[in-house]
Amino acid sequence: MTRRHTAYCVLTCALLGSSFTVSRSIVAYPILTGQALRYALAALALFALLITAERRLPTGREFVRLAAVAATGLVVFNVLLLVALRHADPAVIGTIVGVSPLVLALLGPLQERRRPSRRLLLAAGVVVLGAGLVEGFGHADPVGLWAALGVLACESAFSLLAAPLLPRLGPVRVSAWSTLLAVPILLLLVPVTGERPRMPTGEEATAIAFLGLVLTVVAFVCWYAAVAGLGVDRAGLFVGLVPVFALLTVSIVDGTRPDLPRVAGVLLVGSGLFVVARRVKQEPWQAPRSSSAPAASPASPGNSESSSACTTGASTSAAPT
Repeated sequence: MTRRHTAYCVLTCALLGSSFTVSRSIVAYPILTGQALRYALAALALFALLITAERRLPTGREFVRLAAVAATGLVVFNVLLLVALRHADPAVIGTIVGVSPLVLALLGPLQERRRPSRRLLLAAGVVVLGAGLVEGFGHADPVGLWAALGVLACESAFSLLAAPLLPRLGPVRVSAWSTLLAVPILLLLVPVTGERPRMPTGEEATAIAFLGLVLTVVAFVCWYAAVAGLGVDRAGLFVGLVPVFALLTVSIVDGTRPDLPRVAGVLLVGSGLFVVARRVKQEPWQAPRSSSAPAASPASPGNSESSSACTTGASTSAAPT
């Protein structure tokens, strides 16, 4: 685990956790329209980063996988989240989605045809328990529970489906194409759901710009760079930091103090990540080969370009979804 990739994970989770307070500004705005605007803005910025880069288009198989990333991790994720919020308390949704570190620690290695690490699974369990304490608990009906489980599946798919594409395409291209492909899918769903698009207010436009340029551009690229460098299973454990940063942000903005169970949850998340940090120093991770092309070296244009773009994006302007 390099410090750079660890920093990418922490930055992504910090941006995602702090974004919840920004999202309050657009709760009344049509959700599908807002997400389409967000991803369209992000796609423009991401493709702008690739103007001077080596031209490297996705193959047919990669294009299908990118479409799957957009459909599940970006579109269906938001639709199911909307359904879940109507039938369950946010704490319930957050607790269920907080299981994603354990899901990624199990499925990530299996996707790469290697055995899951028992220590990583144990650490993921500790992180999940800590995240659950931070989120708290609430009430939900069966529809809300099933929708929340769907959100968990889409959250996991965002990383699992993209991981094989990263060695050849790099995080910037994967982020650019997935956000671009999400826009027409969202727009096609608008008339189906009966949503009525409207112009955003000034506050809503500012929030959408933040979600598009900061949360999506910076966080997506940094997250995929971390997945490329650490592997899905190891990077996935850091998702447990999202509710921690959300709790910290809300405490600062609203002037509230977290209770004892939430403090205990933060400590559990930290202890789980500490176990991982010690373990991976002894077992360096090797990036998997791309499923559609020969493996790229760590210094390949796709990897070096995406890392520098992530650093530049963070300094000028961020999950994974």
